[in-house]
Amino acid sequence: MVEQLVLEPAARIDRLLREESIVWLSSVRADGSPHLVPIWFSWDGEQLFIASKPEAVKVRNLRANPKLMVALGSPDDDFDVGLIEAEATLPAASTAELLPRGHLAKYARQMALIGLDEATYVATYSQPILVRPTRYLPWHGRSVPASAVASERPRTWREALHDAADRAFGPLRRVPGRVAGAPA
Repeated sequence: MVEQLVLEPAARIDRLLREESIVWLSSVRADGSPHLVPIWFSWDGEQLFIASKPEAVKVRNLRANPKLMVALGSPDDDFDVGLIEAEATLPAASTAELLPRGHLAKYARQMALIGLDEATYVATYSQPILVRPTRYLPWHGRSVPASAVASERPRTWREALHDAADRAFGPLRRVPGRVAGAPA
């Protein structure tokens, strides 16, 4: 059996932040109800950069209460996702002044699809939001999620099922296209 290096929660979520293109940002409205939106972001290893419309609900919410949560990852892989408790800062500087290198290139395809050029993006989403994580909360359905294992290639869901079956029942005979013992 190959020894696997299991990543700590912060390293695991850092890896997800470097791979994902969308995070879900959750803030709280003045009446206490949640507000959840998918958002583009950049991650520098310490904080997320988000550009927003200055009058957006999330901006109003964060001005009143800077605490938020961010969720990312794909629930398709056994709910292998990351949750981040964080605090936001709404700097007086504009998006144009704080825009991280590579941010616009990261979303060039999506921007082209909706007819959004760089100048319009920077002018429209002029309020930067800086999000600093305070706690990393990995969430998954198995004991060691795929993102927690440092490997060159992510395992497929079929490989994960085979490994789980091997751990539970010992090595099983493999049937192409399905897990042995599973209903056909």
